Amino acid sequence: MRASERVSFIYLERCTVHRDGNAIIATDERGVVHIPAATIGALLLGPGTRVTHQAMTLMAESGSTAVWVGEQGVRYYAHGRPLGRSSRLLDAQARAVSNRDSRLAVARAMYAMRFPGEDTSSLTMQQLRGKEGARVRRSYREHAERTGVEWTRRDYDPNDFEASDDVNKALSAATTCLYGVAHAVTVALGCSPGLGFVHTGHDRSFVYDIADLYKAEIAIPVAFDVAAADVDDIPAVTRRQVRDIVYQSKLLPRCAGDIKQLLLPDDDDVPDFDADVVYLWDDRGEAVNSAQSHDADYDYEVPW
Repeated sequence: MRASERVSFIYLERCTVHRDGNAIIATDERGVVHIPAATIGALLLGPGTRVTHQAMTLMAESGSTAVWVGEQGVRYYAHGRPLGRSSRLLDAQARAVSNRDSRLAVARAMYAMRFPGEDTSSLTMQQLRGKEGARVRRSYREHAERTGVEWTRRDYDPNDFEASDDVNKALSAATTCLYGVAHAVTVALGCSPGLGFVHTGHDRSFVYDIADLYKAEIAIPVAFDVAAADVDDIPAVTRRQVRDIVYQSKLLPRCAGDIKQLLLPDDDDVPDFDADVVYLWDDRGEAVNSAQSHDADYDYEVPW
């Protein structure tokens, strides 16, 4: 089944995942659910899941991927294989990030997603960063006024979580959740987490790029809501609220669609990421089929 015909993501938690014929079965105290393996794009395995060897074998045979995540996919821990067998998105990502003009075009497209209705096509990276900084500061002020939470600035120590005030603790927890979502989707699609367009020099640069698309929409309002509620366990409450928004807003398939749009903006059709075809690179043009002899392609004289 083509990637376009599959369920993008299925999330499971607190169950045993096994195989029954060509179906993945999830069993818990409520009963058994059968999921045809070929219909799954990515299986997100949350807390409390146990997976058998046969289940993973079936996932591999059907071209699906398994991603181990936190509750509702808000944290990424590890992954099996990409959703599809095609490297088309990864190739597009590598091509775009390796050229200054195409990299700038993708970066502008990312900022355009944050500034709907505004033309970002001629702005420099310095101008884009300035607009984004102003937008985020404005978002902080607006939510501080909305919730009555005192706000000075973003201030946190990555090595000392408790040193921050309540709203900065909540912001750190909410942002970490978004990084988990973005990382899970990135690896499920076969993209490289490290090839970023706005961020660079880190093994999660692209993850930070994608997570920033949703930070002002999700992480900031949740953080101020949690800080205003004066709860005892800020990280846990923040993670649950982000989890609920991720589920309700269908952020996972939306994130997958945004990545495809950024890397393959000119494709009218959904690419066939499940195509199990290997090509040979050719320096003269299009790639050639690897499943045949190419002796006739050589036009040189043997020197002996």
